[in-house]
Amino acid sequence: MSFDVWITYAATVLLLMSPPGPSQLLMLSNSATNGLGRGLFTAAGDLSANLLQMLAAGLGLAAIIATSGVALSIIKWLGVAYLVFLGAKMILGAKRRTTQAALRTSRKALWMQGFVTSAANPKAVVFFAALFPLFIDGALPFWPQFAILSATYLVIDGLFLTAYGGTASWLAARLRSSARSWLDRAGGGFMILAALLLGLKSLRDA
Repeated sequence: MSFDVWITYAATVLLLMSPPGPSQLLMLSNSATNGLGRGLFTAAGDLSANLLQMLAAGLGLAAIIATSGVALSIIKWLGVAYLVFLGAKMILGAKRRTTQAALRTSRKALWMQGFVTSAANPKAVVFFAALFPLFIDGALPFWPQFAILSATYLVIDGLFLTAYGGTASWLAARLRSSARSWLDRAGGGFMILAALLLGLKSLRDA
């Protein structure tokens, strides 16, 4: 893969990631209420799902998933319901959380939230299967090129998520303790908004 092709690919990924989606909103919520350090576990969950989706695309599973409409719908709507549940739980429990320690969620739960949010869009497999061939040279070995494209995507996505999380954590640290319940409500609102975005996307794809 030439450097020019790689630069074009990186620029394309940057443009595609510019509009915030469900994963970015979840990162904002979790980093604001748990701090950037713990919020990074959400990013790790998201990137783990992306990696599995890329591998599925590379192994030729995209066609199978694309034709399994029922499985797609079930996975997507379970993800939507999960985010709505988490958001509502944060909003309803805001009054009971008065310290930063009380706001913290376990690392495992944060990772799972990121993973489920990303995995709730199984058509990402089809997206990767459509995107990667545009930048792969058929005259060169496939897997080294695939590895470069995948790693580049994960690094850019990770940087985006870290930037979102860092901004949210920085702002949260400057809020007075009396405002933390409102921060929790806002975080829950972000989760529900992420769920609505997933749901609207599912309806458009139907």
